[in-house]
This record gives sequence, C-alpha cells and structure tokens, in this order.
Amino acid sequence: MKRAIIVHGWDGFPENHWFPWLKKKLEEKKFQVIAPQMPDPENPKIETWVPYLKKIVGKPDQETFFVGHSIGCQTILRYLEQLPPEIKVGKVLFVGGWVNLTSKATEDKNSKNLAKPWLKKSIDWKKVRLHSEHFTAIFSDDDPFVPAEDAQIFKENLKAKTIIVKGKGHFTKRESLSEIPEALNLFETV
Repeated sequence: MKRAIIVHGWDGFPENHWFPWLKKKLEEKKFQVIAPQMPDPENPKIETWVPYLKKIVGKPDQETFFVGHSIGCQTILRYLEQLPPEIKVGKVLFVGGWVNLTSKATEDKNSKNLAKPWLKKSIDWKKVRLHSEHFTAIFSDDDPFVPAEDAQIFKENLKAKTIIVKGKGHFTKRESLSEIPEALNLFETV
C-alpha cells in the first residue's frame, strides 16, 4: 500500500494549515497517510525529530512518500541521509524547505539558538539523493523566513523540480493556504 508521511514544521501541528486538506486528498487516492505530531514542536531538535520520524516510518520502500514543511523538510533530509544506500523511497516533496534562514526567522535569541544546530550541521546531499528519483521543492516568492537562493540549493543538490509560487509566504497563517494545489499535483501520476 502507498504511504504518505506528512511532517509539519516548527511550532506546528498536523491539524494546521494545508496538512488536513492534503491528507484527505491523498486518502481519496488510496494512500495510507500518516501525519504525526512531532515531539516538542516549539523546541525542534535534530536528535529527537529524526529518530521519531524513523520510528514512525518503520520500513521504508518505493511505496513510501514524504511531504515536509519548513523544518519538517530538514527532518526528512536528515532521515534520508541516514538510510542504507540500497533503500529507495517514492516521491519527496518539500514545501517551504530551507537550509538557510533569513534574519527575520532568527530575530529573537530563542529562535536563533533552536535554529543553530539545524543550520550548522551539514546535510550529505549525495546520500539523500540516493534514496529517490523524484524530489520536488515548492517555494514562495515572498517567504519571510527562507532566502530565495535556497530554491537553487535544492535544485542543484537533489536535482529537485523547483516550483516558485507567488504570495504564499511561508505556507502558513493565511486563510488562502488551506490548500496547495501544486503539492497535490506531485501525486497525480502515482
């Protein structure tokens, strides 16, 4: 059975934003959808989020698909880089993913301290790329937290299809963001 794992972002919940809409749409396509509540979302840590995702996923295969938002994308990247080289998964979608942050994202000391390990601990892109043939990254042209250059980083390092949408911010906190059609489009051919 096809499984989709949706990983929310920092200070997020599976019931936030566009996640319930995507979950419902994927279930209509006969996916088993897992949208876990990540541990201590106000204080996301690599050493708790990545092992938790590993536990949730269990045994991944080509029928396992990933959708991440913001720090959820970082979590998926770090999870994939730890897999044995022979393991392949289905498509991977990053929404508002980042490897750098704007100064607005870390303007207070607590945010800066929480983000620091995620920003400093490098990602082994070659290891990540081994695990899927299909990476897609969606960015907004007015994201206050993610620098525009990050789109190029995903494109170059993962050969990801990158999509830049207009006026969606960080894909949160706007009534118009109860759905992201571009995210669902990725699953049209599955």
